[in-house]
Amino acid sequence: MKQATPSDATLWRSEYRATLRLAWPLALANLLQMLVHAVDVIFVARLGELELAASSLGIAVFGLSMWAFSGLTGIVAALIAEELGRRRHAVREVRRSVRMGLWLALASGMVGMAICARGEEIMLATGQEPLLARRAGDFLGIIMWAMVPMVAASVLRNFVAALGRPVFATAITGLALGASLLFNYTFVFGNFGAPALGLEGSALASVLTALFTLTSYVVAIRHDRRLRRYHVFGNWWRAEWTRLADLLRLGSPVMVIIIAEAGLFSGAAFLMGRFGPSELAGHTVALQVAALAFQVPFGIGQATTIRVGYHFGAGDHAAIGRAGWAGISMGAGFMCLTAMAMIMAPQMLLSIYVDPALAANAALATFAVRYMVVAAAFQLFDGIQAVAAGALRGLQDTRVPMLIAIFSYWVPGCGVALWLGFRTPLEGTGVWIGLATGLVFAAVLLGWRWSRREKLGLMHNPELAESRA
Repeated sequence: MKQATPSDATLWRSEYRATLRLAWPLALANLLQMLVHAVDVIFVARLGELELAASSLGIAVFGLSMWAFSGLTGIVAALIAEELGRRRHAVREVRRSVRMGLWLALASGMVGMAICARGEEIMLATGQEPLLARRAGDFLGIIMWAMVPMVAASVLRNFVAALGRPVFATAITGLALGASLLFNYTFVFGNFGAPALGLEGSALASVLTALFTLTSYVVAIRHDRRLRRYHVFGNWWRAEWTRLADLLRLGSPVMVIIIAEAGLFSGAAFLMGRFGPSELAGHTVALQVAALAFQVPFGIGQATTIRVGYHFGAGDHAAIGRAGWAGISMGAGFMCLTAMAMIMAPQMLLSIYVDPALAANAALATFAVRYMVVAAAFQLFDGIQAVAAGALRGLQDTRVPMLIAIFSYWVPGCGVALWLGFRTPLEGTGVWIGLATGLVFAAVLLGWRWSRREKLGLMHNPELAESRA
């Protein structure tokens, strides 16, 4: 008797549900993580424009390094998903991937600390005012101690998500938000008997929050029956050089992609600093709003990496396509909603970070609203490029997307930003148009590569073919 097979509509609905189950906890965790960073901005903004500008420049250096190294180690999610798709009980292989991911987190985090230790020199080299450079250097000298725990926590977050426990990331990040509020309240303005440390207190709060987050992941993994059976902290000293090489080979292009994109956006802060403190402060707040919106397609992209990677390991070409297109459509659809919010209610969005009604924030709010109009124009493309990159990552395709990112962000993107920002009266608005241009090019090229995955030979899995031979 012929067995009935699910219809295409049923398969698509099933894929959308599976992607949504993974995506919503990750997207919510990303939003909560942004709120953790927003807490820092909210507290520091009350210290004045100089301190906010110094914090912005410091975060530009720290955040770029941290996100880059999180991308380097984050490829562990694609490897775990592929291993589980190929062999459901791949305990040993998963453990190897996580262990080497933690090794890489320690090594790369120490490199990031060394970069932050030269913070003031970096600021001066980019043409910042000496006082602003010194304050940013002071901030980086403390927050750099959060680098290793943050990158290590991102490895564990990828592990729990790939193993079907993404809600752990949501819960832990929610707790971290509370910890950040407590630590900032305690050390920025000096409460509960603690000294009022100002800008340095915000940096210290970030370090304590990072340590709290890493500890929470360790506790959660040790107490969950499914996660505990992988013993990811056992024999932590044992090297797996082949797996480490795989992480470096696949993760390094992802790191470069993040540097190319985040480098342009973070580097824009240095360009805005040349126009004046108000322009830089307005840029900082507007970018926070845009980054907050980005966290949802970013979470969908993370879920899409896992879903595509799982089907890639199983060798199911049709399911790979459904997983990728489901994620891309979800990411693009959400960003259409955020674009409408930026156009229709910019003041409400700004009020998340500052009070736009205050006279002291008048210049800041004017520039921020102006930049948010440009941000609204690139929301759709930002969502597409984020999820398309995640889908390609699930196929372990990272080298060509790296080249696409470098070209998109640093040729048309940076070129337009420099030209319009410094050769026309647009100044800061011109820089933002350059940011939008980079995202448009990245979305078009990454979307084209995903749509051509079969013809480009991206669906072939050598390890799977060898195991079935």
